[in-house]
Amino acid sequence: MERSNVIKAISSIGLTVGLGTASGYLTVSEIPTWYAGVTKPSFNPPNYLFGPVWTILYILMGISFFIIWKQPPSPQRKKAINFYLLQYALNLAWSFIFFNQHQIFLALIDIIAMWFLIQFTMIAFGKINKIAAWLLLPYLLWVSFATMLNAAIWLLNK
Repeated sequence: MERSNVIKAISSIGLTVGLGTASGYLTVSEIPTWYAGVTKPSFNPPNYLFGPVWTILYILMGISFFIIWKQPPSPQRKKAINFYLLQYALNLAWSFIFFNQHQIFLALIDIIAMWFLIQFTMIAFGKINKIAAWLLLPYLLWVSFATMLNAAIWLLNK
């Protein structure tokens, strides 16, 4: 692999996992305090599951992004990267909105927008590289579940 691609791969995976992990660390103090007192639905997974799941998803997202980033520059690649960055910004914002600000409904709006943007990202990625698009499918499925969970928590606590 070319040196520039090695740097892109490390950056893509490292930043995606690193920023996601940082987001988790900034909100983890709310789990045994505020979040423990929130009424949750019966299908709420145990807290210990979220860290490993998100780590795997962030790795897959980083690999997917790398596959697109290493392609030759084009308007199509630029559009795909912009979709990715926008959905990822919403991903990072969700933790802050939900856990730090305790804004369950606003977090629901955020995650619904993220859900759509993940799909737009997958479509844009798929036009460039099918594998990059498919690598985002577990992420879309988890965010679909997380959206239902967020909605249920909002309904149970409004």
